[in-house]
Amino acid sequence: MSKQYYDLLGVSETATDEEITAAFEQLKKKYSEERFLEGEQGNEAAKMLNRIDVAYNEIMTERRENRSASNASSAYAQVEQYIRDGKINEAQAVLDEFNERPAEWHYLQSVVFYKKNWENESKKQLEIAIQMDGSNEKYRTAYNKLKEKMEYDKRRAETPGNVSGGTQGTYQDQSTGGYDEQQQQMGGGFCEQCATCCACNVLFNCCLNACCGCR
Repeated sequence: MSKQYYDLLGVSETATDEEITAAFEQLKKKYSEERFLEGEQGNEAAKMLNRIDVAYNEIMTERRENRSASNASSAYAQVEQYIRDGKINEAQAVLDEFNERPAEWHYLQSVVFYKKNWENESKKQLEIAIQMDGSNEKYRTAYNKLKEKMEYDKRRAETPGNVSGGTQGTYQDQSTGGYDEQQQQMGGGFCEQCATCCACNVLFNCCLNACCGCR
């Protein structure tokens, strides 16, 4: 926002909404009376009336947008914390309260769906996030990893001799050095196929600054 709008109303950028409104109303009253004067003074007052109206609307619109963005950022942080804590229903409840749903909302919704084992729904949400913000590497990486996992699960299910309904494989993440506790509990070791199978799970967790073994 250009500082000139604040200067035009005679207030600082740190002024409260009430102070800005009061200054605007005072100037509006002044120029509304002066616009009926004859000659250049009346014409200048009419121009100033339009200018302060534009300045006031621009300032208040930007302030509303900034507050909305700040509130959204705080709510996203709350959703992420709920996910880290394993409180998936609580995370979903916060997401449901959003009126505007930008790309980050759809990404977090995809994480919640993934935690519920709703992989198709998770994939759809990531697709929407990418459509809205195609340059975001986090969304694209999560989408690619999820596709890899789903394709691996499909091949595994179609392979004769595989036991269906088994526990999802887990692995040591090469980029973070994290090791999933489930793997140790199962008595298994790291394998390349397991890495393909569960890369998505680790990715989501790392995107939320949580290791795959913390839950």
